[in-house]
Amino acid sequence: MNLASLIAELHRLRDSALEAIGAAPDAASLDELRVDYLGKKGRLTAILRGIGDLPPADKPAVGAVANEVRDEVERALAERGRLLRAAALAARLEAEAVDVTTPGRTIGRGSLHPIVETSRRIAEIFGQFGFVVYEGPEIEDDVTNFQMLNIPPDHPARDLWDTLYVDVEGHLLRTHTSPGQIRVMREAAPPIRALLPGRCYRYEAIDASHASEFFQVEGLMIDEGTTMADLRGLLDQFAHAMFGAHRPTRFRPGYYPFTEPSVAFDVRCVVCNGRGCPACSRTGWMTILGAGMVHPVVLRYGGLDPERFQGFAFGMGVERIANLRHAVGDLRLYMDNDLRFLEQFR
Repeated sequence: MNLASLIAELHRLRDSALEAIGAAPDAASLDELRVDYLGKKGRLTAILRGIGDLPPADKPAVGAVANEVRDEVERALAERGRLLRAAALAARLEAEAVDVTTPGRTIGRGSLHPIVETSRRIAEIFGQFGFVVYEGPEIEDDVTNFQMLNIPPDHPARDLWDTLYVDVEGHLLRTHTSPGQIRVMREAAPPIRALLPGRCYRYEAIDASHASEFFQVEGLMIDEGTTMADLRGLLDQFAHAMFGAHRPTRFRPGYYPFTEPSVAFDVRCVVCNGRGCPACSRTGWMTILGAGMVHPVVLRYGGLDPERFQGFAFGMGVERIANLRHAVGDLRLYMDNDLRFLEQFR
């Protein structure tokens, strides 16, 4: 190939390369063009290898044109690469653009579980009368859970409560919050006004009104000269605050080993308002808690002299109070973790 033909070929190669580079749609295509024209087996490289066959007088002229072509192609590749990167960055910024003036997405807020909310409401009401919340352990020993509460090993009440032991040494999951009475009396001097909420366990057949795991709130008041009238007045105030200011209440005789005398505390049925319905067994009344004057044996186990100090205790199931407040007919719903149920209490 003579000098003129070789130079013309270099110019055609340049024009072809510049046109292809200008039309390259992306970085991958641009890299293919770089290899096609400037690679070890590229078109321009092949021409440059043929310079050695030219007469010595023609080599400088062809070399100068070849270097010019290489420089132009490299500049075009660099410029096109810059434009493609800028376009890709602009497209990414547009795709990922954030309007800082747009209000943020609302994050759903949780709410208290109805059992927790009811426990807090009970504590709030009794807190107005000076009762302080005290939390005892969920694992108790047999002596504190039963014997110090006037329930010896051969007591008939053991048939209902003597259950769920965790070791052979007599430790068990507490069956009620009443053991907290002993702990409070031994830790604090009268006057005592303590509220004892917590989880309890019993070996129960689970149904709409029974569970093996449930919540109780125990109340204890110890002082000199405390009477059943004080208990009645306090529970009346609680019932009125929880279920309405004009809700009728009544005491009925009851039995608990750790109180004497013992009573059941009823309120006028919140479903039928006393007319009689299945919820109240058609009696017009609902029992919401048990209570009574602390038994002298329990006072002695608590380290107090029953000749000097008297007191009363009461205990209620939190699920029962929650059922009455929210018209829930099955206490198993509280433990199902079903948001369709729980979201109703927000």
